Amino acid sequence: MRSDDKLIKDCLSGNKQAQYELYQRFSGVLFGICLRYARNRAEAEDLLQEAFIKIFSRLDSFGFKGSFEGWLRRLVVNLAINFRRDYLKQFFVSTEAGLNDAEAAEESDSSDMTYIPWQKLLQMIQSLPDGYRMVFNMYVFENLSHQQIAELLEISENTSKTQLMKARKRLRLMVEAELAKNKISVKS
Repeated sequence: MRSDDKLIKDCLSGNKQAQYELYQRFSGVLFGICLRYARNRAEAEDLLQEAFIKIFSRLDSFGFKGSFEGWLRRLVVNLAINFRRDYLKQFFVSTEAGLNDAEAAEESDSSDMTYIPWQKLLQMIQSLPDGYRMVFNMYVFENLSHQQIAELLEISENTSKTQLMKARKRLRLMVEAELAKNKISVKS
């Protein structure tokens, strides 16, 4: 198996086998990211295809500094954000009051999620409204701060905090309903 650096260099020289190998090596992890941001599997597949078109067209800008997988992840996240940005703007409702840290922490308890299979959680996340889902994914899975999210989505930090709070609240209700359906008690 080629190292990432060798694989990139071979891709840049036009080696089709190297391009295929790069796709095989990273498509799984990148598809997981696409699934988190997409509304459904078909949209995630479209995002992945667009991502690889962009990856191969921008491969020469990697620069061999830092993690290649990190560079790929950032590219896919940015693609997903740009894909949804215009659509999302209509769903964001700016809140100037904001949240204080205590309110945000109070809403963040998700300890009951351990009883639900990952695929079911993914379905729940995908069912969130676009604005909630984008902020939730960026905060939880990409470890971005509210300031970074606000800059990327061109919203205020308070809007980011509010969207995250609402996403967590809605997910908690879905989790509680799923647990109740399976007769698992919820600790509140």
